[in-house]
Amino acid sequence: MKKLLTVLGLAAFSLGYSQGGTLIVNNYTPYDYYGALIANNFAGGCYPQVSPKTPNGMITVPANANMSTGTELRFDNYRDQYTSSLYPIYEWHVNVSATNGQPRLWNHPAVGPASPVGLNTRWGSTKFQMFFAGTMNNVPEYHANLSVAGNPCNGASDFFTTPSGGNSAEMFVISSGGINYTYINLY
Repeated sequence: MKKLLTVLGLAAFSLGYSQGGTLIVNNYTPYDYYGALIANNFAGGCYPQVSPKTPNGMITVPANANMSTGTELRFDNYRDQYTSSLYPIYEWHVNVSATNGQPRLWNHPAVGPASPVGLNTRWGSTKFQMFFAGTMNNVPEYHANLSVAGNPCNGASDFFTTPSGGNSAEMFVISSGGINYTYINLY
């Protein structure tokens, strides 16, 4: 009976902690977001760590792409995002240690919602640069490294304001109905 209760307790903890949470990037600016999205294990050692395997590990969310226009980046999990997101990731880079990483296609069992990677990672940080829409010309003061509060793997702030005060960005988590919703909002 003790074994059964232990297994059930661990399963409940894993499901409550799982990456099954949703990542939403709202870009309310006239600039393109060009950034790295990083999920990691908050509970021990920061690994596994997951990020898009794209050129330079970066993804673009165009100017004015947000929930108000129905054009936000939304990833419900590593697998299902490929068929449901406006910005699908074909391949993920999964690091299981600082020196050991593997590319995994979106439909690989290793990145499924119930996989050890899916169950033990959370969206935790972004490193980004804003570009003038449709160009690769950067907005000089609008770049940052953000992290959700409590991320033991990245000590960056959860809020950023440009030196001129004209733009800002934030990263935070809202939990509702047992699901973590991680937001990156760019203003």
